[in-house]
Amino acid sequence: MLTTASTTNPYSEGLDKNAANYTSLSPLSFLAKAAAVYPQRIALIHGERRITWAETYIRCRRLASALQRRGIGAGDTVAVMAPNIPATYEASFGVPMIGAVLNTLNIRLDAEAIAFQLKHGEARVLLTDREFSGTIARALAMLENPPLVIDIDDALYEGGEHVGEIEYEQLLQEGDPDFAWSLPWDEWNAIALNYTSGTTGNPKGVVYHHRGAYLNAVSNIVSWSMPQHSVYLWTLPMFHCNGWCFPWTMAANAGTNVCLRRVDPALIFEAIRTHRVTHMCAAPIVYNMLINAPAGLSEGIEHKVAGFIAGSAPPASTIEGMERLGFDITHVYGLTETYGPAAVCAKHENWAELPLDERARLNARQGVASPMQEALTVLDPVTMQPVAWDGQTIGEIMFRGNITMKGYLKNRAATEEAFAGGWFHTGDLAVVDPDGYVRIKDRSKDVIISGGENISSIEVEDVLYRHPAVEVVAVVAKPDQKWGEVPCAFIQLKEGQTATEDDIRAYCREHLAHYKVPKSVVFGPVPKTSTGKLQKFLLRERAGQAAAA
Repeated sequence: MLTTASTTNPYSEGLDKNAANYTSLSPLSFLAKAAAVYPQRIALIHGERRITWAETYIRCRRLASALQRRGIGAGDTVAVMAPNIPATYEASFGVPMIGAVLNTLNIRLDAEAIAFQLKHGEARVLLTDREFSGTIARALAMLENPPLVIDIDDALYEGGEHVGEIEYEQLLQEGDPDFAWSLPWDEWNAIALNYTSGTTGNPKGVVYHHRGAYLNAVSNIVSWSMPQHSVYLWTLPMFHCNGWCFPWTMAANAGTNVCLRRVDPALIFEAIRTHRVTHMCAAPIVYNMLINAPAGLSEGIEHKVAGFIAGSAPPASTIEGMERLGFDITHVYGLTETYGPAAVCAKHENWAELPLDERARLNARQGVASPMQEALTVLDPVTMQPVAWDGQTIGEIMFRGNITMKGYLKNRAATEEAFAGGWFHTGDLAVVDPDGYVRIKDRSKDVIISGGENISSIEVEDVLYRHPAVEVVAVVAKPDQKWGEVPCAFIQLKEGQTATEDDIRAYCREHLAHYKVPKSVVFGPVPKTSTGKLQKFLLRERAGQAAAA
């Protein structure tokens, strides 16, 4: 017999949060644990240099203390202009230890873009590697109130000049190795500021919180089934979405970070062989470099390497090619606004029994929400209703959950637009296959509408990547008087390979409907961002100029 319900909820009485049962989630806690449990394990490898977890913890506390003694505190922005070196890694912890916000700058940007970001983000301190002293000097000259500049003298780089007030190692000596840092009082507090690519106007400042950084760091481990003490090679820029949160992941993993100042196939294969690298992340362009590298570079690597691939929709041929090299590739998907990877193409055991090309096709999809992200879906952006799981109906990919940005810095209108309807709108167009896996068709701005028919640039690119002479390809819309738009392919050939426009078009006709075949083919280097994304906005401009001429 049911009794009358109590007017009060017994689970809300006398069961409050307190210091014993509640702590704000922050990836900073991972570093303290790694240093306490595995103090002598190698945390960082940089050239001949080896730094243990105990030493890393001390250096991060010194950095935090030194910054605080110079007046930096909660809510202040500390920018970093440096490649994948120990100082960049240490800033991932040392800066937020005092409640400050880390802004890792894209090292490929010009002075104007750097100046904009330093001003917009109100950076009070800038750590900068000597390699970028020229760019930084020009950027600082554009600022009315330049930040305190700290030079980083990396032993693996020769050249450049000092543009700052003090050198990084000297700054660390100002700090207390036993500095008593604290976790954020609220896990919603900002931990990092990352700027979008800004291909159409000024970039937007994406703000991350401690909770999201913590959860995505753990999500990386779960998504990858990453064993403890993994050896991670930094082929992904640490400045890009805070290295997809992997600086914090590797502290949680108590693994080893192998630093790499620049991406080069010879250096990558050498590092994998020498340090027995187990994991790495990169955009498709980097994996294509490995696939097309001289065969001798990969000799002597007898262990399997796990690789995350993301940054742009990868051709199935890239995943197929890396499997042939002995890499186990997992496709992840996300944006700057989702801390990097927030979706994963989770593999199924029975896929292993399929032919390589079919397995690669399945693995090239964007997949499902990652373990710590609440939801990934494809909705009609007008009605906000889910599309059918038929692999045909196109909608917009949307995210919801903890691995989503706080919003855009100083841009309430853009933030509200991005979160309209209670979902984060990615701008990526996709379908949902019958098994519930999301598959990108194109960016909304990259769809080619020819004679009323929608053409996916990704579909055409995927075909062209299978051509034996093609190394890099980007397909964009070219204005056309008759059809409105037609596909135009920009192709970078492999070294030593040749092909003509007729060859390319004939190959496409064998694999595509004729209206999808590029009407123009342009050979030459294809412009890319520092993170490997194809700069289609430049190619669209070039195609438009050619059409006008």
